[in-house]
Amino acid sequence: MFELLRPGGAIMIPIMLCSVLALAIILERFWTLRIGKVAPKQVATELWGWIKNKELNSKKLKTLKESNPLGRILAAGLSNAKHGRDIMKESIEEEASHVVHELERFLTALGTIAAVTPLLGLLGTVIGMIKVFAQLQLEGTGNAAALAGGISEALITTAAGLAVAIPALIFHRYFMRRVEEIVISMEQEAVKLVEVVHGDREINSNGV
Repeated sequence: MFELLRPGGAIMIPIMLCSVLALAIILERFWTLRIGKVAPKQVATELWGWIKNKELNSKKLKTLKESNPLGRILAAGLSNAKHGRDIMKESIEEEASHVVHELERFLTALGTIAAVTPLLGLLGTVIGMIKVFAQLQLEGTGNAAALAGGISEALITTAAGLAVAIPALIFHRYFMRRVEEIVISMEQEAVKLVEVVHGDREINSNGV
C-alpha cells in the first residue's frame, strides 16, 4: 500500500489525513444519529401516558429532559406550557435549533472533505505532470517507458482524491437526509404535544 502511495509525493499526506478524518466522522455519525438514541418512540408514548394519567411532575420532567434530544425538546415545551401556546412553541423551536445544530455536527467538515480532496488530487497530478515535462526537456522523448511511468505516477493523486471524495459525498448526503427525517419526526411529536396541552387533541389508548 505504501509503495503504491509513495509515488504521489507530499500531496498524498493531506489526502490520507482527509480519508482518516472522513472515516472517523462517518463512524461517529452512524453511532450518534441512531433513531433509538435521538428520538425513540417509547419516549413520546411514555409522555402521553404520564399526561393522560396526570402523573407528570417535576421529577419526570427532569427525567424526560435528560433522556435524549427529543425529550429535551418536549421538556422545554412543557416547562413553558403555562405561559401560553406561543411561548410554548417558541421554547420548543429554540431548543430544537440547538438539537439540530448538534445533529449536524461534523457534517460540514465531511462535505468539505468531499469537495477538497479531488482538488488536492488534481493539484498533485499537475505537479507530477510539471515534473514529467521538466524531465522531457532534459532527456528528450527517447525514453517512452520513463515518460509513461511518470504520467502514471502523476495520476495516482487524482485517483486517491476521488477515492476519498466519492464515499465522503455519498455519506454526507446520507447523513443530511437522516437528520431531516429525524427533525420531521421530532416536529410531529412537538406539534402533538402543543395540541394536547392546550386541549386541541385527545390522547387515545394508542397514544395521540
